[in-house]
Amino acid sequence: MHYWINELWRLAYLVLGFGLLGWLIGYPGWGIALGLAVHMAFTLRHLRKLYVWLEAPVEQSPPAGEGVWGDLFDRLYRYQKGQRHMQGRLRSVINRVQESSEAMREGVIMLDSSGNLDWWNSAAQRLLELEPHHDRGQHLTNYLRDPHFIEYFRGNDYREPLTLASPIRDNMMLEVQITLFGDNERLIVIRDITRLHRLEMMRRDFVANVSHELRTPLTVLAGYLETWLDHRDNLPERLVRGLTQMEAQTDRMQRLVSDLLTLARLETADRHDSDRPISIAALCHQAVIDGEALAGGSHHFHTDIEDDRWFYGDEQELASALSNLVYNAVRYTPEGSTITLRYQPWEGGDGALSVIDDGDGIEPQHLDRLTERFYRIDKSRSLASGGTGLGLAIVKHVLFRHDARLEIESTPGDGAEFRCILPAARLSPATTGTALSEPSNARLRD
Repeated sequence: MHYWINELWRLAYLVLGFGLLGWLIGYPGWGIALGLAVHMAFTLRHLRKLYVWLEAPVEQSPPAGEGVWGDLFDRLYRYQKGQRHMQGRLRSVINRVQESSEAMREGVIMLDSSGNLDWWNSAAQRLLELEPHHDRGQHLTNYLRDPHFIEYFRGNDYREPLTLASPIRDNMMLEVQITLFGDNERLIVIRDITRLHRLEMMRRDFVANVSHELRTPLTVLAGYLETWLDHRDNLPERLVRGLTQMEAQTDRMQRLVSDLLTLARLETADRHDSDRPISIAALCHQAVIDGEALAGGSHHFHTDIEDDRWFYGDEQELASALSNLVYNAVRYTPEGSTITLRYQPWEGGDGALSVIDDGDGIEPQHLDRLTERFYRIDKSRSLASGGTGLGLAIVKHVLFRHDARLEIESTPGDGAEFRCILPAARLSPATTGTALSEPSNARLRD
């Protein structure tokens, strides 16, 4: 602060001094003007020093200055040194990030808020054949033109990665994961999953082929067992007991093979957009009929349709998925339990079709794994119920093929709710067409 006071005193001395000199010679105004001109020359001289110093191509010590200018030069120099130090640290961090990104096998791409290419590593350059001097600033969809990717990119729902064929090589599969950051900017990670994709295809083919091969001998075996058991009155009791157990296990194996073939078909068949409307109320009605037949009066069923809608999709697949949920509710809840099928509007215009029971509930550690194949909470109980452990996996795949998802909520001792979130794009009011009166019968599976 004292520098500014000294500068004001300097100006005052110049004005008073030159004003007094002008007064002595009879021109006080010219004297004051001359004093101001001298101060202006002093200021311009220091401004020139400041400009030359700031424009210097290399770092230099600050120029010599008097009064407030000397303090200003020193402060700017310290600030300049601090900024250079900070820039050096940031440059070091950026270099380390770029070096680590270059070492990654996954491709990393940064997009600006408009979706244009801003930066990428060498792996991304190899996977998409990008050219640094030509492609920077271009929109990403100019290089990934797959309709599924464009829909994924514009949808802003990046909770799950997207798998698509490489636009460069026909035999390569890519997995794309997008993350939003900053001002609507995007970080994209691209992985080459060709090997994993081939292994998955081999697994699917193996399961499908084995299931097909098992179907014929199981059918022959079941036929002979049925024939023998039709004459059980003429057979020894010990033989009848063994044949009965063989028939039960053969039936279970047939259901297991059937479920495996269903899963293989759901995984390998192309997703389709069916325009056939299905009445959700009729779907629930048929599922209740199937559930009552299975329960044999041991359970109570209730429907709660808050808003009757039509859903556009594959009737047989959806009926199978809903029946699987009802099957589980019957098999894994005690007698006398109530099972409710409910439909209600959901967030964002979606719909929620739920199967709710008031049974024993499910422990939290099991909820995330329930849709895995052959996963059982209680193996002895599942085997006793005759389940295959594939029912919820089938439900998950059916919903995925219809752009829907499965949510599971349960509290031990307070029942469970299996909620199918149906997308708004496939729902329509129940007054715009002719819905199916009743869904076709679907085999109940666990």
